Amino acid sequence: MQGLTPVRIGTCSWADEALSKYFYPPKLPAKERLAYYAEHFDTVEVDSTYYRLPDESMVQGWADRTPDGFTMHVKAFGLMTRHPVKVEVLPEDLRDAMPVDERGRVDRPPRELRGEVFRRFLAALEPLRSSGKLGGILFQFPSYVVYKDRSLEYLEWAREQLNGDELLVEFRHRSWLDEENRAETLSFLESIGATYVTVDAPKSETAKNLIPTVPALTSETTYVRFHGRNLGTWNKRGGSAAERFDYLYSDEELEEWSPTLKELAGRSKRAFAFFNNNSSSEDPENPLGRISQAAANARQLRRLLDMNNIPATGGE
Repeated sequence: MQGLTPVRIGTCSWADEALSKYFYPPKLPAKERLAYYAEHFDTVEVDSTYYRLPDESMVQGWADRTPDGFTMHVKAFGLMTRHPVKVEVLPEDLRDAMPVDERGRVDRPPRELRGEVFRRFLAALEPLRSSGKLGGILFQFPSYVVYKDRSLEYLEWAREQLNGDELLVEFRHRSWLDEENRAETLSFLESIGATYVTVDAPKSETAKNLIPTVPALTSETTYVRFHGRNLGTWNKRGGSAAERFDYLYSDEELEEWSPTLKELAGRSKRAFAFFNNNSSSEDPENPLGRISQAAANARQLRRLLDMNNIPATGGE
């Protein structure tokens, strides 16, 4: 279809265990994985930055190992999205100034200290920014950040800290997208120039940390994250991320997204679809083998979009 923005398909991380074991060639050195990944996809989401602040030399390596035109979206460090963060993961010179709770976690730091964390995070991304490879900064808010004035004010403040980098916003509490607040949430994001993240996740009428799937645009960017639909493991006590997102989409489930992605991409300048189902499954075509769910579903989505004549990249 002439003029339709291509949907750029990728995975959330290029280094999780399932990808490392079942996507890359055996014995491929870890430092060569990103370059190999970039032969098959032209975009990725960096999720390791949620756990630790990146440093510029590491980010320079990412820029050096990817081709021109490659886009990396970077997940915000936990402190930037009001998640609990152990004080020891912070740079040494910031630790003493941080208020800490009885479990050794940073506890409600003053705005100027949080702002300093923002500055360091953003400064480290300069190699991607200067090479034209930086996409957006993904702010995935925890389920206790609910729709209220203080949350809106924080979002506005965070947007100001980004100095022109794109703010991607994913919510994890249904108050943001229930019928009462949905329109206000989307118009607020649009008013501050932020990009709304559409999610595909398990469906639940009761779990407050499962938001409904509401495809929408608040900027010139379409951004969809596929988390799998494993309701049984989503809120399992003590469960790991691999368990929570342990899910292999079927053709039928991904096919449902073809018209939606076509419609969203038709109204966007940029369009991205990322798979965050980061576990492994038995290979449907080889009962003795296993596959990375994210990589397999990314290829599946590409094939389905091709069949529907919807322009797409990635999953080759």
